[in-house]
Amino acid sequence: MKKYDAIIIGSGHNGLVTACYLAKNGYEVLVLERDSTIGGAVRTETMFQSPENPNGFRMDVGSSVHIMIHQTGILEDLELTKYGLEYIDMDPIMSYPVPTGKGVIHFWKDVERTLESISKVAPEDVENYKEFIKFWGKINKGVLKAFMTKPSAGDIIGTMAKAQIKDGAMFRKGEQAAGLQKILSSYGKVVDDAFESPYMKAAILWFAAQSGPLPDHSATGDFAGWQSMLHESGAKHPRGGSGMLTQAMKNMIEAHGGEVKADHPIQKILIENGKAIGVKTENGEEFKADTIVSNAHVQTTMMKMVGRDHLDDSMFKKVEDINVGNGFGMVIRCAVEELPEYTAAPGDPHIHNGIQLLAPSVQYMNNAIGDYTKKLPPEKPAVLCMTFSKIDPDVARDGKHTLFAWAQWHPYELANGINWDDIREREAQKIYDVVTDYAPNMKGKLIDWYIQSPLDIERKHGLLRGNVMHVEMSFDQMFMFRPIPEMSQYETPIKNLYLASASCHPGGGVFGAAGHNAARVILKNNKKKFFSFS
Repeated sequence: MKKYDAIIIGSGHNGLVTACYLAKNGYEVLVLERDSTIGGAVRTETMFQSPENPNGFRMDVGSSVHIMIHQTGILEDLELTKYGLEYIDMDPIMSYPVPTGKGVIHFWKDVERTLESISKVAPEDVENYKEFIKFWGKINKGVLKAFMTKPSAGDIIGTMAKAQIKDGAMFRKGEQAAGLQKILSSYGKVVDDAFESPYMKAAILWFAAQSGPLPDHSATGDFAGWQSMLHESGAKHPRGGSGMLTQAMKNMIEAHGGEVKADHPIQKILIENGKAIGVKTENGEEFKADTIVSNAHVQTTMMKMVGRDHLDDSMFKKVEDINVGNGFGMVIRCAVEELPEYTAAPGDPHIHNGIQLLAPSVQYMNNAIGDYTKKLPPEKPAVLCMTFSKIDPDVARDGKHTLFAWAQWHPYELANGINWDDIREREAQKIYDVVTDYAPNMKGKLIDWYIQSPLDIERKHGLLRGNVMHVEMSFDQMFMFRPIPEMSQYETPIKNLYLASASCHPGGGVFGAAGHNAARVILKNNKKKFFSFS
């Protein structure tokens, strides 16, 4: 039997980042993916081929918008452009069409251009936005540094303090207490305090909500403040679909002598004398390696692949008690005849370059949250619309278009004995109806769709309870608390078994930081050089 230096369980982008760094450092790596297509929740599949549309449509089946990974240096460090990765700028990054009347706020990478757009719809918030970006921009330089290394008890405060010394005072003299209060506040309060216009409040709040916790959760203020980082890196879309990122990493691994195998679901991690020595697939194949890295959900890894036999009762219970939450959202991936023509911005040449934020008001979102807390789907969902075929013809080559509509606050576990399989199409139609409310031209323009309810997301990607962040991104499950303090260093109680998924610090999104940090720990433990981005 061939023995590898490292086996990575799962081909999600974090696991592939780890595999790339290990391969670059001379490791012979093997990546094993349970599905027939690699990429985990960063993948693209061709769908809806027909005589009228022989090329079909390139549909992302997981994450689509790439923002945070462009702030890490990982892409450059791994030289992924050599392996087929090409990014297209999304600019404006996002747009907020006014729900009634005319007007749209474009959030461009360029701050001044953004301020000019705000001035046309919410002039009272031009200076407020400028101050908001300035305040959070300083903070997030330190936060990003903390994200790119393994966490420790004093890590976030210490890193921010170092950034303050290096880059100047984080807070103006006399405003330290008020500044700290913002950081520890909820993002709902941060947004409400920062802006006057109901449109600005709705736009910033809806984008901040993409991190997961509800707007009233404490110590989530920076979910709104991360808006400042959009003006640093912008947002981008890989040409050909989101999955081109993971395909490029696969190409990079193979170019360095590694292997990536699909259709290899793992049944269990092989353990002898408390040490991981390999894996066994569901069809009985065994693969051995000195290092095992799991990109799977922490509960799947520890409770199923490792199991009770290799964990003491208290550790098993701690993993079992991790707050996975009750779902997150659902999405419809639509093939459509044409792009939305928003009544708020008829003929706008820019609105389809980025995300479209379809959330009429803060109260509208609170109503959806109210339904969610009752374990009911939202009567009126808040929607984030993505129309990548406008900037990337490769995803719809036959003169048609793609439209992805993500909606949030859809509970995985439903009240009153309701099952997602029975209501998924009804709830999908609600999401599409929001699009037609904003853009009436979309009525009757749906060619076909691929629906992903919270239950579908769990089945497709192994994201338990449909949580795309793996586990809740609440403060008590961030930094040194993620996924639990005993595993926050990417190591587990099983020797030579590491975690590298979004279950770990710093969490979900197309970021790659968890995979990067796990690779750094593995290489340091084995006294190998780390090809750092810095």
